[in-house]
Amino acid sequence: MSHVRATTPPAVPLEEKGPHSRRLRLVTVIATFGGLLFGYDTGVINGALPYMKADLGLSPFTEGLVTSSLLLGAALGAILGGRLADRRGRRRTILVLAAIFLIGTLGCTLAPVTAVMVLSRFVLGLAVGGASVTVPTYLAEVSPAERRGRLVTQNELMIVSGQLLAFTFNAFIGNAFGESNGVWRWMLVIATLPAVVLWFGMLVMPESPRWLVSKDRFADALAVLKQVRSEQRATAELDEVRRLALEDKKSQTGGLRDLATPWIRRLVLVGIGIGVVQQVTGVNSIMYYGTQILTDAGFSANSALTANIANGVISVLATFAGIYLLGKVNRRPMLIAGQIGTTSALLLIGLFSLLLPAGQGRAFVVLALTITFLAFQQGAISPVTWLMLSEIFPLKLRGLGMGIASLVLWLTNFAIGLTFPILVDALHISMTFFLFVLLGLAAIAFVAKVVPETRGRSLEALETELHHRFGAPALAAKEG
Repeated sequence: MSHVRATTPPAVPLEEKGPHSRRLRLVTVIATFGGLLFGYDTGVINGALPYMKADLGLSPFTEGLVTSSLLLGAALGAILGGRLADRRGRRRTILVLAAIFLIGTLGCTLAPVTAVMVLSRFVLGLAVGGASVTVPTYLAEVSPAERRGRLVTQNELMIVSGQLLAFTFNAFIGNAFGESNGVWRWMLVIATLPAVVLWFGMLVMPESPRWLVSKDRFADALAVLKQVRSEQRATAELDEVRRLALEDKKSQTGGLRDLATPWIRRLVLVGIGIGVVQQVTGVNSIMYYGTQILTDAGFSANSALTANIANGVISVLATFAGIYLLGKVNRRPMLIAGQIGTTSALLLIGLFSLLLPAGQGRAFVVLALTITFLAFQQGAISPVTWLMLSEIFPLKLRGLGMGIASLVLWLTNFAIGLTFPILVDALHISMTFFLFVLLGLAAIAFVAKVVPETRGRSLEALETELHHRFGAPALAAKEG
């Protein structure tokens, strides 16, 4: 007997505007403060590090340790955050993460020695990694299918906005108070404000209705759905979520043992691939070392810092464009287009770095190409990545699956951030970017061949479809 689910789920009426729409917008704004913290804490080190270096007596090794300890913490936080979100709830996990953001930020701000700074940055990374998993999952589960793309991607907008705020505050504080001792502490402590907003805001936000259903709390789930949907839509959507949750329970999904199931294992591998695809563009080589790249191209140190703010601005503008496109364009073509754009930009950076003499001409060409790169990265690849990771995993496995994918994403991020200056020193910047071009071509082939389309389907209908796509051949072979 076939165990493949029916591919035609019950019809759910389209969403209507009303008071519930304002409630949904408020939920989105509060939850995405987690993304703002994610962006600020990953971006602030860029400007704080030069001042911190003198005060803490950092060597090149400890300088790298301070920078990368957050990324290692984020890798662990991604997998732990996913598991905690599955067991204790999305809302409660975000509350815990807000507290960790606050503790980690205060630890970094008050750090008297390098060891305390590295430990505090690691703790801060736990919150960054946990937020990278839990916030998109929460938003995906409270959003109606037809608006899910735009609402989930607002988290990406908050991430790049946080990075822009970090670059801007760094420049202002550095120029105004650069001669003061411990000026970097003021750069870091600003992140306590959004952490407090996130914690108090989430106290009055609802739990994910889909997580409540997974715990058999159907009345609570309906009450939440009625807060963010019309009454007719809420009732119909609950029936769909309940139907799939019961099927998940019968199949006993929801833990590491489920990776032995072929269709689930394939989905997790696809999720890992999507996470790696985002990182092998080399985006964080530009986000972490953008000032150095522009200085090497021919800018003065001050001009490179100003240009780095321009990179932050284009990231925000491109994300606005990405949010608009997600409502109009399918996910997979958008991801492929973004990969083609970033790969082409990196190829041209490598070529012009070889062919043009150092100076203002090459500097402005490289700046134009880094802006082009970020337009494709932040306008297509990054928003699609986090959105698809929040969509493709089964309900009972969503936190774990996204946690595993995000773990690999953050480890890839760490590896690139650690090896980029080594590669530049050994191979020159042109050959390093050519290496990213080769990785980009492999990423395009992976997306075109393997990644499923997820736009316009409810999470339940999508789960049924992916189960059928990845599970049917294995089941048929087993039954034969």
